[in-house]
Amino acid sequence: MWFRVLVLVGFWTLPGVLVGSQLFFHDRVQGLNVYPELWPRYVVWQLVGWYFWIPVTPFILLLGRRVSLAAGRRWSGILIHVVAASLMSFFFAAWNTLFARPIAPRETVYELDPRYFFESFLLQRFHTSLLTYLVILGAAYGIDFYREHRRRELQAAQLQTQLAQAQLEALKMQLHPHFLFNTLNGIAMLVRKGGQKEAVKMLAGLSDLLRLALENSGTQVVTLKQELDFLERYLELQRIRFRDRLTVRMSVEPDTLAAEVPNLILQPIVENAIRHGVDRSSDAVLVEIHARREDGRLRMEVRDDGPGFTGGERADGSEGVGLTNTRERLEKLYGEDHLFEIGDGPEKGALAVVEVPYRRVEGAT
Repeated sequence: MWFRVLVLVGFWTLPGVLVGSQLFFHDRVQGLNVYPELWPRYVVWQLVGWYFWIPVTPFILLLGRRVSLAAGRRWSGILIHVVAASLMSFFFAAWNTLFARPIAPRETVYELDPRYFFESFLLQRFHTSLLTYLVILGAAYGIDFYREHRRRELQAAQLQTQLAQAQLEALKMQLHPHFLFNTLNGIAMLVRKGGQKEAVKMLAGLSDLLRLALENSGTQVVTLKQELDFLERYLELQRIRFRDRLTVRMSVEPDTLAAEVPNLILQPIVENAIRHGVDRSSDAVLVEIHARREDGRLRMEVRDDGPGFTGGERADGSEGVGLTNTRERLEKLYGEDHLFEIGDGPEKGALAVVEVPYRRVEGAT
């Protein structure tokens, strides 16, 4: 409230100082008996007059919001504002007659009959009062228009964010049944082969994995450390299933562990490496996971030394649910500010690269 009062006082001080100075120099040029030390009296004289608008401005702003000029009520609104502006002109003349006239530095003004001064002031300043009223009214409508515009922009942004969050959540939730189905399928294969002990261990591991997934079910981004913890639980299940046919190595720079990454971003990529590498090879396959920081970005790589995409087959043209989901989530979270490539490795096997802006999660260690 006090800030608004100070703004009003400052706003209406400006015309008082300008008009008072103008009248002072006018009288000096006209050769009237005006000395430089009278300048403050001229300014105070005009300030008293212009300060009439300080208590009046909130009323005009309120009236502007209450009286609409929209279609259907335009003419009635114009009529109300014309009457209000005329009343303001009348009160402005009365205010100056009562408070400004007695302190005028011009003796001729002070000696004028109050009634004559009021009539003269009303006639001479009527158009000025109307213009002042219109300026305040225009400011009221301008402020309201700006606020409404900002409100709609904010509402649109919120709706867009909510839509994006809903889409991201839907995409992320697709991953749960996806890797659940694949893991259960692996358990069924172990049971058929007589590996009941391994199947029981996989079921226990799957229980821990699902618990961890549910804990982060409402989270779109996690730290890389959290992502790797989840990935390690998943890889434990795959080691039980493939035994010596699968070897995993991780090379992660320590300062990347607190980096922000999309939740479940690496699991479908590693799953793809295992499916294309181990499932298609009779030999042992090495899967490597690397993470490092480069020029303000986080670069994650998943490599395998399996057969790769043989026969010209490219993952980009035949992506399953996991990789398609990963690509869409990255686009929604980062727009064009990311890199996701998957294809043949430089020597053998396949290579997947994910690159996103490096953002450290506050409080993460």
